[in-house]
Amino acid sequence: MTSPMPGAPKKVRPASGRTGVAQVLLRVLLTRLASVAFVLFGAATLAFAGLKLLPGDPVATLLGPQTTASPAVREQIRDEYGFDDPVYAQYIGYLDDLVHLRFGESYQLQRPVADLIADQFAPTAQLAFSAALLSVVVAVVVAVLTAGRRGVGRSAANTVELFAVSTPSFWLGIVLLTVFSFRMRVLPVAGADGFESLVLPTVTLAVPITAVLTQVLRESMESALDEPFALTARARGLSRLGVQVRHVLRHAAIPLATLSGWLTGTLLGGTVLVETVFARPGVGALTLDAVTSRDMPVVMGVVLLAALCFAVISQLVDALYLVIDPRLRKG
Repeated sequence: MTSPMPGAPKKVRPASGRTGVAQVLLRVLLTRLASVAFVLFGAATLAFAGLKLLPGDPVATLLGPQTTASPAVREQIRDEYGFDDPVYAQYIGYLDDLVHLRFGESYQLQRPVADLIADQFAPTAQLAFSAALLSVVVAVVVAVLTAGRRGVGRSAANTVELFAVSTPSFWLGIVLLTVFSFRMRVLPVAGADGFESLVLPTVTLAVPITAVLTQVLRESMESALDEPFALTARARGLSRLGVQVRHVLRHAAIPLATLSGWLTGTLLGGTVLVETVFARPGVGALTLDAVTSRDMPVVMGVVLLAALCFAVISQLVDALYLVIDPRLRKG
């Protein structure tokens, strides 16, 4: 056996397939985590800037409008909370608290903000999830039944969708309360006890969302029906409904997934009104009370929660694209 010549370059073995895939997955994971961190950093910065731009004395907000605290007590509170520190020092301290998961205490309730949000998160998540699920199911069913069709059914669907999009959520909630709670007395007026108390708030929050999703999904399905793959499937003897369910629906779901950011913002914003109308506990009601009383630590905590939800859902939708369209997996 001959030994390699001195100074000859050594052969480098190529990395195995598993190692290459692991590196790609790790790189993608780190990129997505960095994206989430960037969104949270931007939301925290905007929330801090908004807090500093608001007029008024935070000490007066903390003590309440009826307080008769002496100047010495007010000065002590300023020193304790660091209100007299330079803005950059307050900003650095604020970011340091966020990194260590310290969100401060409520000015009004004197409780940690994280505990307040945790106590109210479950009812809001239940309402948002049920409204999103109802919206998607109804939108898919209506879009499949009306896509590519003309006639009375299509015209009726367009009219109902236009009415649903134009109807304010608070007005719809009051109408539903009047009909089903005060007159028919089949559903509770307020509260969050059991399935019955969830029906009217879910419908109120889901109606405008359903109308938009239906319109987008129907237009996407009608465009996909003219694609070669749909025409080929029809030529092979597959029924129109079969083509829509087995082929067209997946192709048309990509624009629907793109609306996830709008859907997240609509659900988070809509819960504030819906929880107020139906007197439900939740993050929406907590936010409204905090804004009314200028309880800024709570408001900033809710802003960060909304940004986290938006960032996480956006990353999940990016992963969902790979499931919907296998062509994106190549390369």
